[in-house]
Amino acid sequence: MNNNIIDIVSNRFNSKNKWGLVIGDIMLDRYISGDVKRLSPEASVPIVDVNENINKIGGAGNVALNLSCLGIKTLIVGEIGNDNSGKIIKDLFKENGISTQYLVKKKGATTTKTRIMGGQQQIVRLDYDEFSTGPNQVESKKILKLISNSPSAIIISDYEKGFLTTSLLKKIIKAANKKNIPVIIDPKGKNLEKYRGATAITPNKKEAYLLANLSEKDEKLLDISLKKLVKKYNFNFIAMTQGEYGIKHITTNKIEEYPTRASNQVFDVSGAGDTVIATLTASIIANLSLRDGFELANLAAGIVVKQIGTMPIQQNELLVELHSLTSINTIKKVSTIEDYTNVVKNLRKTDPSLVVGFTNGCFDIIHAGHVTYLAKAKAQVGLLIVALNSDSSVRKNKGASRPIVGEADRALVLCSLESVDSVILFDETTPLNLIKSIKPDILFKGNDYTLKNVVGAKEMNKWGGKVILIPVVQGKSSSKIIQKLS
Repeated sequence: MNNNIIDIVSNRFNSKNKWGLVIGDIMLDRYISGDVKRLSPEASVPIVDVNENINKIGGAGNVALNLSCLGIKTLIVGEIGNDNSGKIIKDLFKENGISTQYLVKKKGATTTKTRIMGGQQQIVRLDYDEFSTGPNQVESKKILKLISNSPSAIIISDYEKGFLTTSLLKKIIKAANKKNIPVIIDPKGKNLEKYRGATAITPNKKEAYLLANLSEKDEKLLDISLKKLVKKYNFNFIAMTQGEYGIKHITTNKIEEYPTRASNQVFDVSGAGDTVIATLTASIIANLSLRDGFELANLAAGIVVKQIGTMPIQQNELLVELHSLTSINTIKKVSTIEDYTNVVKNLRKTDPSLVVGFTNGCFDIIHAGHVTYLAKAKAQVGLLIVALNSDSSVRKNKGASRPIVGEADRALVLCSLESVDSVILFDETTPLNLIKSIKPDILFKGNDYTLKNVVGAKEMNKWGGKVILIPVVQGKSSSKIIQKLS
């Protein structure tokens, strides 16, 4: 990630004299919550003793709120009804410093989603909705005039409520393209023609399968199909959100994955997609690379899912998370593969007799067995490198409930061991790429593995390296500790 990223986020994404425009379907998210202690005598349903009634801005409104909370001046265009829900939305926008000047009044009711919560569990959702006929000619001209004032970026948040007609979308995209304004779209439905020429779309995986017209859950086929859609509809890229697995960046000729750093404390994913598209757009406004934008979007989404209900990302929350990550990276022994490959090369030039050792693992709840194992490995080499699975990598290998201990704490504990010379965090499911880059002299694993099962064993032979299986300490394992705790 860009070394100056903290300064950029602190400086409101360098957005002085810049602004963002959000256009789309606005709704009210209402949360009625309380305690559940008994079932109704009238039917087998829980009785909620209501103690809280909270209203939050949803849909395109939540996207605008996210963008504004990141420090970017934001204008919102959308429809509300001439009803109490519409009034509540206007008041909430004003409370958050977002102009209501471009809100359009429709004849029908404001889209309202009421969630009944028992404790932290959603029991039922009640939707009040009336389809819109879209803005009239005068209102459409006002929207296009806004675009002529050159927003730094435009976000389209489409929930297929009728406001974003195909005609309006095509006019918006055409006007934006003429002025080289990025247009990022959260799509809905199967009709991609209405988004043709946009900079990017950000479907979740379920929506992506629908757009690709695939019923079978085949990820390789999905990737191929999405590449074709990028080309067919003249997008720059597709950013597919994948929940706990992060974001997949698809262009016509490549696919890259950006794993999330979300914690295990996921209470509510409502609005996480809004946070992703807003943070990515803020990064584009700041002229950050897409890589930095995706990583920031993952961080932001990981923060909001820890909270119940639709919640925007706050600039200070993102900064706290960034400072936390930076503190990991500044620990003397923690390095990246790019940096450490060069370090190893230089060390070998200085000392041709240096023996480089390599091992890897999750080290989730580090115990005496780990410490003994690492000490035995270090005794056989001059330099011991430990490849540590990141949180996202652990989740891929061991399931959503792991890791118990986050990557920052696991890295810090490993760095405190005298036997460990360097720790490299990696996001892949295996350390094969690290092994091939570093080319260690010795690859260590516990003797609960066989040589055939050790990742990288075949590759070690190519440069004359060897694999050593170290006897594990009987009765010591993370899984047994976790079983006792549960």
